[in-house]
Parts: sequence; C-alpha cells; structure tokens
Amino acid sequence: MTASTLPVATYRRNSREGFKVNWWLTALMLVASLTVLLPLYFTVAMALKSPDQIGTGTGLAWPNPLNWENFVAAYVATNFPRAFMSTAFVTVFSVLGSLACSSLVAYAIARNWNHRFFRGSFVYLLSAMFIPFPVIILPLIKQTALLGLDNPAGVVFLHVLGGISFNALLYIAFVRSIPVELEESARIDGATTWQVFRKIIFPLLAPMNATVGIFAFLGSWNDFLLPQMMIADPSLQTLPVVQMLFQGEFNTDYSLAFASYLMAMAPTLVVYILAQRWVLSGVMRGAVK
Repeated sequence: MTASTLPVATYRRNSREGFKVNWWLTALMLVASLTVLLPLYFTVAMALKSPDQIGTGTGLAWPNPLNWENFVAAYVATNFPRAFMSTAFVTVFSVLGSLACSSLVAYAIARNWNHRFFRGSFVYLLSAMFIPFPVIILPLIKQTALLGLDNPAGVVFLHVLGGISFNALLYIAFVRSIPVELEESARIDGATTWQVFRKIIFPLLAPMNATVGIFAFLGSWNDFLLPQMMIADPSLQTLPVVQMLFQGEFNTDYSLAFASYLMAMAPTLVVYILAQRWVLSGVMRGAVK
C-alpha cells in the first residue's frame, strides 16, 4: 500500500463504519406510511368489489374478480364530467385568487411593518384564524345570497377570503427574507411599486406560491360544507356534494361510492406528487427565514 492510496482507503473504511441506520426512526416512518397507504388500499379494494363481495369477508380482502364496471356506473350516476368541471372551476379560481390576494396582502404588511395600521392588520388576520368557521357560516351564506353569489363564484370568493389569514402568514415570513435592496435598485430605475412586486417580488415567491397553491387546491377541491350550503342550483354542485347521492336513508352503495371517491381523489394525488418538493421547500424556507 502506497502513501497515496492510504487516505482513500481510510476514508472508505470510515464512511462504512460511520453509516448507521436509525431503526427506531425507520420503524416510525413505516408506521406513519401505513396510516396513508392502508386507507388508500382499502379505497381501491372497495371500489373494485361487487355488493356481494363487500358483504363477505373483511374490507381488506382483495376482490376476485375485479368489478371495473363500478367506475362506469359511478361515472354515469354522478354525471362526472359536469361535476368535475364545476369542481375544477371553483378550485382553479380559488387557487389563482389565493395566490394573488394573499401575496399582495403579505407584501404590504411585510414592507410597512413600522406602521401601526399594518401591524394591527397582521394581528387582525392572525386572530381570524382562531374563529371557528361554523360560527360564521350562516351569516356569510345569508350575505352572499343577498348579493346573488349563491353559485360557484360565491364559493370561490369565500375560499379566497377565508384563506387569506393563513396564506398571508406564510407569505409574510418569506417576504421578509427578500433583501429590500432589490426593490430600491428597481425604484431608482423608475419602477413603480406594482412593477416591483410583479417583476421582482412575485417571481421570487415561487416556492411559497407552490406551497400556498397546493394548500388552496386541496382545501377547495375537497370542500363539502360551503358548496352544499351555498350553491342553489343542483346542476352546479361539486364532486364532494354530488357523491352524497350514494348514501341513502337506510343503505349505502359502497362499491359505487368508493369508485366515485377514487376518481375524485386522482387529481389531488397527481398534483401533490408532482409538487411535493415545492411544498416542503416553501414551508421550510418560510419558517426558517
């Protein structure tokens, strides 16, 4: 063995000896993953069972044969395309509105923190998070009905308004990490406040935009209470409300219900899987900085 190869061999030996598996943490992560994977498996299994298969054995038993016709029946029963488009309309505009309004509110508060009005606005937004939503839902529904917003547009309005408190709290911590010198240099070149926000600040908020967008997407797509109580036209109802038709007064068609749940769940799984790294990085950067 030469002197030149000694450091490399020593480094490799130390690397092997220094690598240790935290078995307790690994076991904890396995248990945590089961809390997600087991309900997902149960949903898929139930969606592929016939009513006779559901009545026999345990819910975890894999069906044989597979009943793919459950998805076709659920697709027809819920008028899936129409309910899907209504849900997509509410979700897309809720996400866009949340990104625009919450980032503007957070930017105004973060850059005017020395003013009492903006500090008070921050406390006001923070305190709004502690008010239970069911307490104020009836007055809100009454007001929106008087304004003619008993439709998907009214649901979008309340989704955006209700999410400002939490979303702005995330944005404020992130905006404070952006150097003010970037804005000052742009203003020296003649940029207005709106141009500074649109061309400099908002692009730098990309990780937090992804985080807020995912939260807004999941909250809006899965919302049941607001669409049920606000949308007067049954043909404009969203997927979570339409899926109630499988639950009767004395019985529930579980096979069609779970097939419908699985179809409605698919977009959220795809979006979250594609954007999960942005969610984690946005939360961590906003919390640390």
